[in-house]
Amino acid sequence: MATLDVASPAPDFVLPSSEGGTFQLSQQRGRWVVLYFYPKDFTPGCTTEACEFRDLLGDLLALGAVVVGVSADSAARHQAFSEKHGLSFPLLSDEDGAVAKTYGAYGEKTFMGRKSVGVLRTTYLIDPEGRVARVWEKVKAAGHAAEVLEALRKLVRSG
Repeated sequence: MATLDVASPAPDFVLPSSEGGTFQLSQQRGRWVVLYFYPKDFTPGCTTEACEFRDLLGDLLALGAVVVGVSADSAARHQAFSEKHGLSFPLLSDEDGAVAKTYGAYGEKTFMGRKSVGVLRTTYLIDPEGRVARVWEKVKAAGHAAEVLEALRKLVRSG
């Protein structure tokens, strides 16, 4: 499935959150949203990516953004992952992959020569009106949060 196009409306969703309760995208209108899809809690790349977003969270918040991670892990697993790494942003549980599929962040991937199907490391930057402002596909975990921060800075300055 293809990712969403820039300027297209970001489809609304409601998912269980690591912080308890649920998270609904449309309730974030008026703020930038960094929506990043990742394969699995407690894996090296996903830990790197989450910790880099954690470390830059203050800068992202200062620009009016919220950060939200999504994977197929359970909310309980997300909570344990968040606690272990001191994450102070919600991780959302998309156990059936429906939201990842809607966003084109689900499909075939190859890791160490083995093919599998699952969540693809993909990030969306959603503008305050609920439209896709930027898309990153086939994300490399290390350094990605800094890329997102720089893109957000440029968009905020130009807007």
